[in-house]
Amino acid sequence: MIIKRLYFIATVLFAFSVCSCGGENYPDHPWEWDQDIEEEEPNPDIIEQGWTAVDNLGKLPDYIQVYKSPENLAGKKAIAYIAVADMTKAKFEVLGDIAFSQEANGYGGKALNTPSEFYESSKDPIVVNGGLFFASGGFYYSQNLVIRNGQLLAPNQNYYSEDWVTMWYPTLGAFCQMKDGTFQTTWTYQGSDGINYCYPAPADNDIKKDPLPAPSSTFPSGAKALEATTGIGGVTVLLRGGEIKNTYVQEMLNISAASNQPRTAIGYTNNKKMIIFVCEGRNMTEGVAGLTTANVATVMKDLGCTEALNLDGGGSSCMLVNGKETIKGSDGKQRKVLTAVGIK
Repeated sequence: MIIKRLYFIATVLFAFSVCSCGGENYPDHPWEWDQDIEEEEPNPDIIEQGWTAVDNLGKLPDYIQVYKSPENLAGKKAIAYIAVADMTKAKFEVLGDIAFSQEANGYGGKALNTPSEFYESSKDPIVVNGGLFFASGGFYYSQNLVIRNGQLLAPNQNYYSEDWVTMWYPTLGAFCQMKDGTFQTTWTYQGSDGINYCYPAPADNDIKKDPLPAPSSTFPSGAKALEATTGIGGVTVLLRGGEIKNTYVQEMLNISAASNQPRTAIGYTNNKKMIIFVCEGRNMTEGVAGLTTANVATVMKDLGCTEALNLDGGGSSCMLVNGKETIKGSDGKQRKVLTAVGIK
C-alpha cells in the first residue's frame, strides 16, 4: 500500500514538472504580474525643462507628442504648447488653395479657412496657422512663400513701403524641407529673372536707412536657386545653423516683433525632430501677454532647435491637436487664414 502511494505521489510530481516546463515563462516572484511596463519618454530633455506631456487631446501617432509649457517662459507668465514630430516618420505639409491669379495679378486665393476647416479637410493630427496675407478687391494675397510637392505656389513678398514712394526690397524668411531631405531656414527673394533665390544671410535692410538694391543672383552674396519640396514663409528667421538670428529689422514687414504677442513658430532639431510652437497672448488669460520674437527664438533654441522661423501671429495664432484647440485665440475665436501647416 505504501509503495502504491509513493508511486502515485511520484507520478503527480512528474506530471507537474512536465507541465511547468512548457514554453511559457513565469515570473520568479508573484508580485511581478502586477507591474506595469512604463513607456520611455521620447523627449526627456523637454520634460527636464518643465514642459509636461499632454494626453487629453486624443490619440496621436507614436511619433508625435504634445507638451504644455511651464508657467513661465523667458521670465514671463506663459501658456504655450509644442508639437514634436519625429521627421523620419512624420510628414510636413502646407495647406491652402494658393496660386497665381491673372485677374488679381498676384499670388493667393479667393477663400480663407479657419484652422478647424483645414483640419476637417486634411485630418492632420497637428494643424497650425501658416504665413501672412492681406485682402484687397475680394482677393487674399499671400505675403509668404508656399511650396508644395516641389512646386512654388507663391514666393515671399518682395517689396515694402510705408508711403509707396520709397521702396525697399527685403529678403523674407522661409522654412523648407529641401530636395535632399534636410530642413533649413533661409531668406528668399523672387528676382526679376523669375528665379526664387535663397541666401545664407538677409539683405541688410533697415527702415532707418536708405533702401538697398533689389536682391538678385549676385546680391546678397551666396545666392542660389531655392530647391525645396515643401516650404512655408514667415517673417523673422529665429534660428539658423544653431545661432539666434531674429532678423525682423532686415525683413521689414511689421509683426510687432519687440512687443509681447501671441506667436506661432516652426523649427527643427539636429535629432530630426520638428517642433511647432504656439503661445497665447493679449491677456486672454489674465497676466499672459505673449512673447517677443527674441523670446521665442530663445525658447526654440532651449528646446533643441537649430533652425526656426516665426510664422503669422497675433489673432492668427492657433494650434489644433486632433482638431481640438490648445491656446485661447486673441480674437475670441479662430481667425480665418490663407495657409496652414499640417503634420501627419
